[in-house]
Amino acid sequence: MGTEVIVAENLKKYFGAFTAVNDVSFHILPGSCFGILGPNGAGKTTTIKMIYGFSPLSSGSLKVFGMDIKTKAREIKSRIGVCQQENTLDPDLTVLQNFAVFARYFNIPADTAGKRALEMLQFLALEQKKQARVAELSGGMVRRLVIARALINKPDLLILDEPTTGLDPQSRHQVWERIERLKAQGMTILLTTHYMDEAARLCDSLLIMDKGKILAQGSPRSLISEYIGSHIIEIAERSEGIAVFVRENNWRCEDLGHRLIIYAQNSHEIYREIDLKFPEENSLLRSATLEDVFLKLTGRELKE
Repeated sequence: MGTEVIVAENLKKYFGAFTAVNDVSFHILPGSCFGILGPNGAGKTTTIKMIYGFSPLSSGSLKVFGMDIKTKAREIKSRIGVCQQENTLDPDLTVLQNFAVFARYFNIPADTAGKRALEMLQFLALEQKKQARVAELSGGMVRRLVIARALINKPDLLILDEPTTGLDPQSRHQVWERIERLKAQGMTILLTTHYMDEAARLCDSLLIMDKGKILAQGSPRSLISEYIGSHIIEIAERSEGIAVFVRENNWRCEDLGHRLIIYAQNSHEIYREIDLKFPEENSLLRSATLEDVFLKLTGRELKE
């Protein structure tokens, strides 16, 4: 129990009568990437804001590096790097000037800050933009710069709140590669994301939330195995006949009206049986993904 970077027990956060985080518990091991998934309003960002001391707990226990966030927030913050969803860079300053300003929050000497800034810019492939103003950078460069700035204090824990939202595929993959390198160097990473492929690729362990509560925890592979299985069968524009056939066989399924999704351990055999009995159906057998788990647990309707 003493080796965890984060130990959260029964976290709760209230905003008046609204409960944003409701009895959330998890542990994060050093050198791992831990992901928090959930639809908008699930409580992800509120949870991580409690971890880096921006938002106080309403109740529960939260220890970071073995220290209580309620009494040791200053010491904890000095060892954390945070990449927020919002762009908090000063658009009127150059890239290096942004680093210089941010380094002062950690009392990093100017010469040390300058050397670290150049190291981080090289690491995030931004060294050619060191004298450019932030307003001149592309969206992908800005996101990489925010991550680079979060590393200026050489943190033991890096918190990334939706680091690749809005980026094109090339920029997303650049960010993923840098996160993987940081993890290989032993850094502990806490990630929130809406991209299931991102979570599956980067995270060792996941927590899925909705409406402030935990729905599931585990590794990406274990969650897929537990809630879905290795494969699923999708039937587009399903007929009533096949829907009745699936129900009569008591196969786990979701009937979406226009589409039928079947979850079963023996999916290959079921697929062959369906193909023989209903050759006219547009059926597809495919590998299950983390997105299947997410939609099954949180629902398919749009969230506010």
